[in-house]
Amino acid sequence: MDHNVVEIEAYCSALCQLRALLYLARIILNDNAHGQLYSQDEGGLRERFVQEYISMHKACFYGRCLGFQFSPSLRPFLQTVVISMVSFGENYKKQQTGIGMAALSFFTSGKYVVDPELRGKEFERITQNLDMQFWKTFWNVTESGLFSSLTRIASSVVQVNVTLTVPAEGLSLPLASDPNLSVTVNPPVAHWGPGPVNVRLISHTLRQGQDSAELLALSRPEGPQLSLPGSFNRQTAPLSPCLVIHFHGGGFVAQTSKSHENYLKSWSKDLNVPILSVDYSLAPEAPFPRALEECFYAYCWALKNCHLLGSTAERVCLVGDSAGGNLCITVSMRAISHGVRIPDGIVAAYPATLLTSDASPSRLLTLIDPLLPLSVLYKCINAYAGAGCQSVQPAQQLDTLVALGQDTVKMLSNFAQGASNWLQTLIEQKAPSSSSSSSSSTTSSNGPSPSKSNSVEKPKEVQDYPENFEPLRSRCLVDIEIPCTPIMKNPFVSPLLAPDNLLKGLPPVHIVASALDALLDDSVMFAKKLRNMNQPVTLTVVEDLPHGFLSLVQFSKETQDAADMCVRKIREVFQQEELPAGQRQPGLV
Repeated sequence: MDHNVVEIEAYCSALCQLRALLYLARIILNDNAHGQLYSQDEGGLRERFVQEYISMHKACFYGRCLGFQFSPSLRPFLQTVVISMVSFGENYKKQQTGIGMAALSFFTSGKYVVDPELRGKEFERITQNLDMQFWKTFWNVTESGLFSSLTRIASSVVQVNVTLTVPAEGLSLPLASDPNLSVTVNPPVAHWGPGPVNVRLISHTLRQGQDSAELLALSRPEGPQLSLPGSFNRQTAPLSPCLVIHFHGGGFVAQTSKSHENYLKSWSKDLNVPILSVDYSLAPEAPFPRALEECFYAYCWALKNCHLLGSTAERVCLVGDSAGGNLCITVSMRAISHGVRIPDGIVAAYPATLLTSDASPSRLLTLIDPLLPLSVLYKCINAYAGAGCQSVQPAQQLDTLVALGQDTVKMLSNFAQGASNWLQTLIEQKAPSSSSSSSSSTTSSNGPSPSKSNSVEKPKEVQDYPENFEPLRSRCLVDIEIPCTPIMKNPFVSPLLAPDNLLKGLPPVHIVASALDALLDDSVMFAKKLRNMNQPVTLTVVEDLPHGFLSLVQFSKETQDAADMCVRKIREVFQQEELPAGQRQPGLV
């Protein structure tokens, strides 16, 4: 009986907050111009949205109601992520220089397992106020050898999985408008001068050129090498006419191709094509435009050296998720501006097309999303835009495949010790009173002042709620830095703001978005903009999945179905009708 009462109380709190979000969404839609989802005024709705996010109680969405909006098959995964995130954050805050000790918390903090209210309160109090280094370290857990080994068990076996270093040399490519003329593409230079670009080549079948001395000379000794089954006779398949070039997600600040190779291996098998994934430099150490420069250079290098990659590049498709989807679009825009061949198509999963603080209905979901809170979204935008960046590390220190979170490795090294203590801790832990946990994290707007000061002034109450209604307020205000740098409106940062002349000539764009993603409106408005320009574009919206669902393909049938949708869109790019001669050209062999 007590359990049922607590469940009802938790969901009533969530319903109260959802009611407030519906009112905010109505305000945004009523105040915006017809057909416009984003409020792009400098104050007003944008400020109101941020102030509400700062003050509204959000812990109820991270406790018993965690992940209620998503597919039920994903709830165990989300609970694991939130528990480990809170436990990790608790120790991270106490000992900044010894993140390895945080691994103990994953097992010893049984209190977060038996007390969902405490888990929600701690998520709101600790996690949303941690710095960018915490998020980089936590997200990069997937880069560790332990996690890579676990995901490798469920992934497809490929014959080629090798990391390469592309040297920083000028490339000469023919002009798309006149192949008799050429243009020079310089290596990336932003922030610290010319430097190489790291990439990963994945191919289900060994093809011509992939075992050549020229390609293997570029392989990185610390990375994976060409791996062939013992029964393989080393007969190479012919060059594929198609090539996928992939830019990974991670908010521009975390992860590499290694985090995404699980589904890339499956795609290489299903599509029977080689895939080149780019390990671009990450913010905040490498803010805009370094990542864009590296991705564009890797794209041009792939066109010129496609024969080494096992392809003739007659058909090239750019694929990316989230930040990678942004880079797919902006790399194509850069190809147009440079006059080089554009790809034959773009497949972008939940792309970020507007890196500003503008309010929209879908961005209200950041108040209930455990994977993409607004404070984290703003941290990523600030990092990529270079806000507050005082120094840039030398290029040799930005090798994300090698120096990718030494703290993460330390954290995982103590898992074994923590596991031995977990059961005892769970037994000794006394679950706090659910009512006290719930009440301690909420207060009315006139309640006690928050225990943590905030750089943003005290939130103003929204006056558009109905009479006698007020959402629950939190004692713990979010430490949020609102992005405000002019770089956010650069069309190569926010392609939704790009003028028509920069978007005219883009290849067919296929967007796969999620109805419950905070970036849904980025996809909807960008697709609408392209459609109004008579540019070829499709928008597919899947249900019940969070942002980043491509990285969750092994956890549910729904995420696998969404990934399969992306594969179908890539096939459409490869199978679309040939363009008239002179409008496209094969890769340079």
